[in-house]
Amino acid sequence: MAVRVQVPRKKASLVRLFLNPFGKFLLLSAVGLSIVSVLAFTFFYVKYARLIDEKLKGGPFPSTSMIFASPHSVTLGDEFLVDEIAEQLRRSGYSESRNNRLGWYHPRADGIEIFPGPDSYFEQEAGVIKMTGNRVSQIISLRDNTERTQYLLEPELITNLSDRNREKRRLVHFPDLPKVLVHAVIAAEDKRFFLHSGFDPLRIIKTAYDDVTKRRRYGASTLSMQLARMSGMFGLGQEKTLRRKAAEVLVTLHLEQKLTKEEIFEYYANQVDLGRRGSFAIRGFGEASQAYFGKDLSRITVAEAATLAGLIQRPSSTNPIRWPDRAKARRNVVLGLMRENDFITEKQYTEAVTAPLGIAPGGMESTDAPYFVDLVNDSLQEQFQNLDFQSHSYRVYTTLDMNLQRAAAEAVRIGIQEADEAIKRRRKYSRKTIPDPQVALVALDSETGEVKALVGGRNYGLSQLDRILAKRQPGSAFKPFVYAAALNTAVNSSAKVLTPSTSVVDEPTTFWFDNKPYEPANFKNEYYGVVTLRRALSKSLNVPTVKVAEMVGYEKVVELAREAGMNLHIRPTPAVALGAYDVTPLEIAGAYTIYVHQGVYVRPSWIKVVRNDTGTPIYTSKVESRPVLDPRVAYLMVSLLEEVLRSGTGAGVQSRGFVLPAAGKTGTSRDGWFAGFTSKLICVVWVGFDDGSELGLEGARSALPVWTEFMKRAHQYREYRNVKAFEAPAGIVSVEIDPASGELATPACPSPRTEVFIAGSQPVELCHLHGGGRSVTTQVAGWEAQAQGRETGTAAALGTAGPEDAAARARKPRQPAQNAAAEPSQPEKPREKKSIFRRLIDVFK
Repeated sequence: MAVRVQVPRKKASLVRLFLNPFGKFLLLSAVGLSIVSVLAFTFFYVKYARLIDEKLKGGPFPSTSMIFASPHSVTLGDEFLVDEIAEQLRRSGYSESRNNRLGWYHPRADGIEIFPGPDSYFEQEAGVIKMTGNRVSQIISLRDNTERTQYLLEPELITNLSDRNREKRRLVHFPDLPKVLVHAVIAAEDKRFFLHSGFDPLRIIKTAYDDVTKRRRYGASTLSMQLARMSGMFGLGQEKTLRRKAAEVLVTLHLEQKLTKEEIFEYYANQVDLGRRGSFAIRGFGEASQAYFGKDLSRITVAEAATLAGLIQRPSSTNPIRWPDRAKARRNVVLGLMRENDFITEKQYTEAVTAPLGIAPGGMESTDAPYFVDLVNDSLQEQFQNLDFQSHSYRVYTTLDMNLQRAAAEAVRIGIQEADEAIKRRRKYSRKTIPDPQVALVALDSETGEVKALVGGRNYGLSQLDRILAKRQPGSAFKPFVYAAALNTAVNSSAKVLTPSTSVVDEPTTFWFDNKPYEPANFKNEYYGVVTLRRALSKSLNVPTVKVAEMVGYEKVVELAREAGMNLHIRPTPAVALGAYDVTPLEIAGAYTIYVHQGVYVRPSWIKVVRNDTGTPIYTSKVESRPVLDPRVAYLMVSLLEEVLRSGTGAGVQSRGFVLPAAGKTGTSRDGWFAGFTSKLICVVWVGFDDGSELGLEGARSALPVWTEFMKRAHQYREYRNVKAFEAPAGIVSVEIDPASGELATPACPSPRTEVFIAGSQPVELCHLHGGGRSVTTQVAGWEAQAQGRETGTAAALGTAGPEDAAARARKPRQPAQNAAAEPSQPEKPREKKSIFRRLIDVFK
C-alpha cells in the first residue's frame, strides 16, 4: 500500500509557481541577477583594489615635491643652548623617536646626539655636539669618531607641494602621533575605530534613530570611510550619488583588508583637510600643528589636540584664526567627548576647557614664505621643463634662512605702520579712495648673493603679485651707479678725473638732450651752491647728479648698470641719472653686490640643490659672478654710501638704533626705496601702490623704517652678528681736504675732513677759499720760510720782532727738557723737522 506524503500548501504553491513558465522565468532572472551582481561587485572591487594598491605604493604622499630652507650650521665656539638645537631639529621634522625616518636626537647632560634618518639632508651624518656652558666645545662625527669644526643641522621644511592647489603637508607616522591626538580624533569622529572592520553597525543604527527622533542629521562615516573619499585620493568624486557611495564602500572594504588600523589612521592623519592659513590649504595634523600653534605635533597639549580634532567636521567655519569663538566651542565639545570616553581625567578636562586657544602669532607669511615658494616654482618650471615637480617626489633645497624670513615678515608688519599712519591722515582730506601701500623686501647674503629672506607683499591671500619682481622706477636708489661711473674715471684713463672731493654747482639747471630741455629739481627745491660729490650723494641732490652723469657720459652710466645686472632697456638720457627707468627690487639688490663685494657682481640665486626621488642630485647651483668695478672704486662708493647713513638722507637708520657698520641709499620716485648693506647682508625695501600712483612719502619715511627693523632683527642671529667694518684695498690714500672747496685743507680751513682717493687722483691744490690757490710745493715752501723765520726770530720773517729782541733771545740760555736724563750735555745735532705740508709732498712723491 503506497504511503502518501502530505505537502504543505505553501510549498506546493511555490513548486507549482516555479514549474510553470512564468515561475521558471522569475527563477532564472533571480539567478542571473545574482550572478551579474557578483560579477559586477568582483569587477569593481578588483578595479578599485588595483587603484588603491597603486596609490598605497608611494605612501601617504605619493606625489609630493618638498621645498626646504637652507640648513643651519653649528660651529665650534658658537653660543647655543641644547634646547635651542633641539628646537631647531624639531622644526626640521626630527623627534626623539628612533622610528622617525627623517631623523632623531637625544639630549644629554653635556650636549646632544643627532642621528639623521634615510630621508634626511644628503650631507648629513650622525654626530655629537658637546657643550661647555652655553658654548659648543666639541663636535664629533659618529661615522668615524673624528672631530669636526662644523655640523649642519637638518634644513627646515618650507612646504610640501603635491598639486596645483597649494596644499601644505608635513608627513607624520603613527608611532610619532601623540596619544592625546589619537584619542581626540576617535572621540570626535569614530570612538569604535579600533574595534569595527570599516563599518560601525551600532553607530549607523544610532544615527538613524537620532535622525528620526531628534530630526537632526549626524554623520555615520567611520575614519576608514572618510579616508576612502578624501581629496579624491582613490579616484572618487565629491558628488553625492549612489554610484559614488557604492564605490566608497568598495574602497573602504579594501582599505580594511589591505592596511592595519594603525596604517589607516596614519593615512588619515596625513590627508585630512584642516582648513587654511594664509594662502595655503592645510593637509594633515603635522602641518596643522605648525601652522596654527607654531610647534611640532609631538608637543601639543590636550587642548590643542582637541582643537585640531574639532576642525575635521567643518574646517572653514571653525578655523581658529578667523573664528576663534567657534573653534573654542567646538574644542570644548571634543574635550567633553574625550572625558566621556575616559581618555582624559576630570582635572585634565577642567584645565583644557579654560585654556586659551594658543594660536601662534603672525601669518603664514613668516612660516611658509609663499612669494619665495612661487619664485622657486617658477624657476623650476623654467629650468627643468621636462620634469614634473607636481607629480613626482623631488626634494628642492633652497637658500632661504627661516630665521631671517620670520624677521622679514615681522619687520614688514612693524615698519610699514609709519607709512600706514601717513596714508591714514591723507585719507581724511582726500575724496579719492586711497588703498593701503604695498611693501616688498629681499635680503641677500653679501658674499654669495643667495636670497635669505623675501616678502613680496603684505598679504599673499589677497594678492599673489610678487613686488620683488615688479618693475618700478628706483629713483635715487639708482644714483650710486652714476657716482660709481664717475669715480671709475680715475682708473680708466679719462681726460676728466672725478673724485669724492670734485665740486659741482647745485643750482637750477636746464640740460639739453636730443634738442629737448630737461629741467630736474631738487627735493623741496632746495639748492646748496658748490658741493662735493660726497655731499651731493649723501643729500641726494638731483641737479648735481645729472651734471655728474653728463660729465662722465650717460652711456657709461647705462653700461655700468647693465653690467651690474639691471634692466637692459635702460636708455642713456639725462633722466637715467635720477632712476627714471624701471628695474625690480631684486635687480637693485643684485646690483648692490658690486659695492660690498669689491667690485664683483654676484647674481642672486635661490635654489641650491635638487634631488630626485632616489636621492640623486640632478642640479647643484654655482655662484655666478663677474668683475664690474675696480675694487678701489667699489671702496670709494662704500665710503660715500656710509656717509648717506652718517649725515645724509639715511641718517634715520642710526637714530632708530641700528649702529653697525653699514652703507645704503634712500630712493624716492612715485614709490619709496631703501637699499643698504653690511658685510653680512644686502637688503632692499620697496613701498608703493600697485597701480603706480604717487605714494607721496620719500624713501626715508616709507622704506627706511622697514629696512632698519629688519636689519636690527637679522643681525641678532649668530650667523650675522660678526659685522666687519669695510676695509680699504691697496691703492687707497686718505687726505685732509676742505669740504667747501674739495681741495687740500690749510691750517686756516675751519672744518677740514679726511677724504679717501685712489692713489694719484687726490687733489694737489690747496684750498683757495682759505689761503691756498697755489700748488702744494710752492705754498709749502712759503709756509716753511715763515716757520723758519719764526724759529730764528728774524724780523723779516716775523715782520714784528726787532734786532734787540732777537739778540736777547740768542743770549738767553736754553732750558733743559723737563724729562731729560741726567747725563753730561752733548752738543746738539740739528734735527730735521717736517711740517704737515712737507709730509704731504712726501705722500705725493
